[in-house]
Formats: sequence, structure tokens, C-alpha cells
Amino acid sequence: MIGVVGGGIAGLTASIALARRGFDVTLIHKGIKNTNSYLAQAGVAFPVLEGDSIKSHVLDTIKAGRYINDEEVVWNVISKGSEAYDFLLSLGVEFEYTELEGGHAFPRVFTIKNETGRHLTQILYMRARELGINFVEGTADALAIKEGKCYGVFVEGEFLKFDATILASGGYTALFRYTAGSPMNTGILIGDAVMKGALARDLEFVQFHPTGFIGKEGVKLISEAVRGHGAKLVNSKGERFVNELEPRDVVARAIYAEMQEGEVYLDATRIEDFKEKFPQIYAFLIREGVNPEKDLIPVSPIAHYSMGGLSVDLWYRSTIENLYAIGEAASNGFHGANRLASNSLLECIVSGLEVSRTVFRDRPRLEDVGDVEDTSEEPGDLESVREILWGYAGIVRNDVGIKRGLNELEGVDVDPRIKLLAEGILRAALERRESRGAHFREDYPFSRKEFERSIFFSAASIKRREVF
Repeated sequence: MIGVVGGGIAGLTASIALARRGFDVTLIHKGIKNTNSYLAQAGVAFPVLEGDSIKSHVLDTIKAGRYINDEEVVWNVISKGSEAYDFLLSLGVEFEYTELEGGHAFPRVFTIKNETGRHLTQILYMRARELGINFVEGTADALAIKEGKCYGVFVEGEFLKFDATILASGGYTALFRYTAGSPMNTGILIGDAVMKGALARDLEFVQFHPTGFIGKEGVKLISEAVRGHGAKLVNSKGERFVNELEPRDVVARAIYAEMQEGEVYLDATRIEDFKEKFPQIYAFLIREGVNPEKDLIPVSPIAHYSMGGLSVDLWYRSTIENLYAIGEAASNGFHGANRLASNSLLECIVSGLEVSRTVFRDRPRLEDVGDVEDTSEEPGDLESVREILWGYAGIVRNDVGIKRGLNELEGVDVDPRIKLLAEGILRAALERRESRGAHFREDYPFSRKEFERSIFFSAASIKRREVF
């Protein structure tokens, strides 16, 4: 019996691939609409078209990742892009367009009505249902880990035993004040695993999407594809101030700097048939009183994607036996310091397919475990954590602010697993005394050779909680 936690594209892909290999699969989720996958607007980056190449895609990924990607992992993921593409076609997926997005040297981003995530998630969900996968609608509150081995999960107090547990529960961007992602992405199971001995990696690298929209309905995303179609970023004087197709970290910081002087807008008025090209974006902007075909769109950077997560190897094994992690929950150096646009859904599909092969090779077997502690707790004061991380581990960071954030975090009454994860983000940001990719230190504004590496974090690595 294999347990998969998370109903997004990574979890659904893994479930389907495992079921096809004859495994009995249980997928635990809280509804596919509550996933970041469902909310993904743009598309999937595949190097499969004539004129493109795996090498070109690899080089774009490493350049965006600011040269600390694990090159073996990058080659491994992208070389399996054609397999991932064929897998989706075999399920009945039909892409409509290919787009050029920031950081790509070729228009290799495959899209469906700029609502790609929604369409893919729905199709994968239907195929999983057809394969007889057991769906448990609920929240996995804790991992059943004992003496370095995972035996399953606790779902709303009930212990579900599995031979192997695959974590596909997303990242931790919901720990920041402004995000357009799923509010469920607090990374609580990442923190749970770390508290129980797992290793985390690259926690300081959180990508801020340049063009968020903060309105009456909450925080929404203006897809990068809008800029790919020619929309321009302008300041309050109507002046263009950045190349809109630079990697996201560059554009986000340029907007942040410009916002110190006034508002920033996205000018999409020159895009023909905006409503047809971007129906989802058009609809929520109209509800907010903004007509993108006539009006400038006020934008602001928002927390969008966490490059960090549970440290896994090339085959998506974590440092806890029988616990695997895929998609945004995992970190193996694919994205480096900054994710290349639309590589996230590619990683979801490739990691889902790959982990099924790993489990098939490993053939884990459930043992009698006895009692395992359920570490579920009430979330507590999440809002204070969000304010701390947004204020001190946001788009621009510095030594004084990060230390202040660590001090303030000590006094927050929140689930200790969330506190541990937040502390890991801050401590990794403090240790990385340079600027690289999504991590920008105004007191260390340049990249440094000595930090051309990943930073790992574990509960055991905290000798003492310093007061600064």
C-alpha cells in the first residue's frame, strides 16, 4: 500500500504511474481546487519542438538558477521532458499554444487557455478515478515517523499505515503575508519531517512573482505569459524601467525598487484579444473594476514558489526511510536559486513518474511499528509568522532584519513545526551572506564564490537559539 499526500499535479501523476505498475494507492487530499497546481496559469516547459533542444533548456534553467543548480538533476529532469509530454498526451491532454516566458531562449511553454494547471489537474484527477485509486478527502496533519523510518500519516487523528509515503503537499509560500497560492501551503509536513530528523535544503530561496494583483477578492496572479505577449511594466510616470522578460528575481526586485517611489503598473492595452487569450485574468480584473484592454493594471511582487523543501536525492528519496517527496515539497537542486518560469509543472510530472520507478525498485514493506506519536497541533498564530517572514525574509533582506525576525519568531505562539520551518528560512537567509537569485541581501549585494552551494537545515543543526 502506497500513500500519496497531495492532490496536485505531482501527487496525481505519481498515483497514476504507481497504479499502472500494479500498486494499491491511496491519495490523501482536500480537493484539487485547493492546490497550487490548479491555480497555475501559464503552462509546462517542454523542450520538444523543432529548433529547441534539451541543452538549450538546461542552460536556461541553470542561468535562471544562478549556477548553483545540481547539474545532474537538471539534465535528468529536462531530458525526461519528452516522456512527461507523452504521458500527458496519453491521458488526453491537448495543448493549444506555446508561449515565450521570461528566462527562456525559446517559446517552449505549452499552455491551455492560460489556465493550464486547472485543465491538467482535472484530467489527471479523472484518469486517477478511472484507475481505481483510493481517494481519502481529508488533511494529513502529521507524518508517522519513528526512529528514522516513516510508517504512514495521521489524517485528522486516524493513523493510516503505508509501505511508502510520498509527500506531494506543496511548498510553504502561505507562510508569507502576500501570496496568490493555496492558503494550505504552509509547509507543515515539511516542518514535521524536519522536526523528526529529515534534512531540508535551500529554504532561503523563495521566489516572488513580479506581477501580483492585490484587490478586494484577495491576492491574484497576472501570469508571466501576459508579459510574453508584449505587456510592459511602467512606473507612476508612465516610464518603462525593466526588461519584462528577465528572470523573475530581476523583475521582482526592479518593481520593488520602483515601488519605493510610487505605484507600478502592467500596461497590457496593446495585446489584441486579451479576453480570449487570458479569460481567467480578464474575469477577475473586470470584477475588480480594471479593464485590461483599456486600463493600466496595478501590480506588486508576491510570494509565489519555494525552491526549498525536503532534501531528496536524484530519485526523490528523503533522508527518512520510506518517505519520498516530489513537486514543490521537494528540493534536490533542480531550480537552484531561482525557478525558471513553467519548470514547476514540468518538475511535478517528471518527479511523479520518477518516484513511481523508485518505489518499484525499492519495494518497501510495512513492518509492525507499535505506537507512533501523532504530533498534530492547532496552527496557532500564523498571521504573526506571515508578517515576520514578509518583513524580514521578503524580496530584500539584511542582517539586522533577519536577526530581528528570529527574535520576534521566538515569542510567537504557533505550531512548533511551522516555527521550526520559519526559523529554517530565516537562518538559511542569515547564513547566505550574498545575493543570488531569489535571495537578495542589500548588505551583501553581490554573489560570492564561497556560497556557490546549497544550504542544508536540520533540527539537530540548531545548537542554541541565539538572541540577537
